[in-house]
Amino acid sequence: MTAVQAVALLVLAVLAPAVALTREPLRQAFVLGIFGFALTLLFFAFASPDVSLSAIVVTTVGLPVMVLLTLRRLREHEREKQDEGDGE
Repeated sequence: MTAVQAVALLVLAVLAPAVALTREPLRQAFVLGIFGFALTLLFFAFASPDVSLSAIVVTTVGLPVMVLLTLRRLREHEREKQDEGDGE
């Protein structure tokens, strides 16, 4: 194992609990994006560029955007419920 691989594993070992322990969903989405980028670097360090390119798209871009859009949709839904409750 090279030094780059060891550092990449160490960074992931620190970031993984950070993702799990972050309580606010918005912050968790951002930490998840950073974790995805670190995971991409790990795949690249282990000489797997095809997997790292896929990981960039999925974990760094796709997943956090999906989480943020879902959070927005949930907040809109909650506002609609509150507006319906206030109208009665």
